[in-house]
Amino acid sequence: MNSEFERAYLELAAWCRARGYAGHDPFDGLNSRLFQATPLKHSPFARLVLTQAVKRSPVNLRPLLGVAAGKNPKGTALFALAALARIRTMRAARARGDEETMGSEELATNDETASLEKTEREALVHLDELLSMRVEGGSGAAWGYNFDWQSRTFFAPRGTPTLVPTAFAARAFIEASEVFGEQKFQDTARGVCEWILRELPRTVEREDEVCFSYIPAEKTRIFNASLLAGETLASVGALTGESELCELAIGAARYVVRRQRTDGAWTYGAEWYQSWIDNFHTAFVLLSLSRIMEACGAEARAEFAPALSRGYEFWRASFFLADGWPKYYHDNPYPADIHSAAASIVALVELRQIDDGATAQAERIARWTLRHLRDPRGFFYYQRRRFHTVRTPYMRWAQSWMLYALARLLETQGEKVKGEKGERER
Repeated sequence: MNSEFERAYLELAAWCRARGYAGHDPFDGLNSRLFQATPLKHSPFARLVLTQAVKRSPVNLRPLLGVAAGKNPKGTALFALAALARIRTMRAARARGDEETMGSEELATNDETASLEKTEREALVHLDELLSMRVEGGSGAAWGYNFDWQSRTFFAPRGTPTLVPTAFAARAFIEASEVFGEQKFQDTARGVCEWILRELPRTVEREDEVCFSYIPAEKTRIFNASLLAGETLASVGALTGESELCELAIGAARYVVRRQRTDGAWTYGAEWYQSWIDNFHTAFVLLSLSRIMEACGAEARAEFAPALSRGYEFWRASFFLADGWPKYYHDNPYPADIHSAAASIVALVELRQIDDGATAQAERIARWTLRHLRDPRGFFYYQRRRFHTVRTPYMRWAQSWMLYALARLLETQGEKVKGEKGERER
């Protein structure tokens, strides 16, 4: 395994652990105590301006504005997913007696390096904390963000149940049910399906396609978000044998696939003001579509394989420079964004079945990211822009995503080691 990636994972995990997995977020400006003490907190325009000003500032304004560090439910889900990937890697390495995959002797003696048992305990702590963050009331299980969020079209107060953090929580509980074999995790994931089915508006619903909204109170048509709902339904349906969940997931996939551009790209959403194309939302679409295909069987794979292939080819050709630089937009190399880097690594290792070069590309992106967006103290910066680098260490946007990405990359490398070892033994 790559010791550079292993060391980066361990140092990042230690950095996050030392801070209790709490930190700031690009979109947490409305948590400002100063802003909340003014009448401007009631103005959608003022909320949007402040959110974007804090997000885009080259320096961190939060200490001046009184924005406290906090724990983000989606970040907690990502930390859980990273720990679960690490458990799978360590269990597989132990099963084949692979000391290299378990970590070098130097790393193994470092008291920050978790044993398998400690990593299992950490995963369970993350999962328990995620359970405690559920939004009370309504049907099923759902999660929101730990800050007020003003978008161009709607306002979601802190804790509003929201599809994206809810879908990532579901992904964590689905994987936890497989890693630990505990029914309670599967039941929680099934509760997310209940929320999707009962509480989430369907902004488009025809005989053979459906689009799920982002939040209960609004009707949005955001492609990656609706597919995340489909992924959750499909993944749970595959576990429980509920074919109707897969049917809805296929409908969600059809809605998005039918709105793919001729060049293979997807815009962010269906409205005219959602026409941009970016890296990590494209990665989300590809990954969720592939998971729906895998969960829903041969017919789904046959139906959606051409769209997945076209989308993947556009993404690979448009969003990365030769050295692994992850572009934010398809037509501009700046900014190089940590979220784009990490989401790309995760998507590539999951899509390696359609591209033999996917893992090598994921490694290139990871190496570039370690060299250009990593602080010597172990955490990762937000963005590299044309004339400066924004070094704010966002916990959810940067650290949780990179921990997840590195864990998945190391897991994939461990699987490669296993395959090579099997070849030698034959």
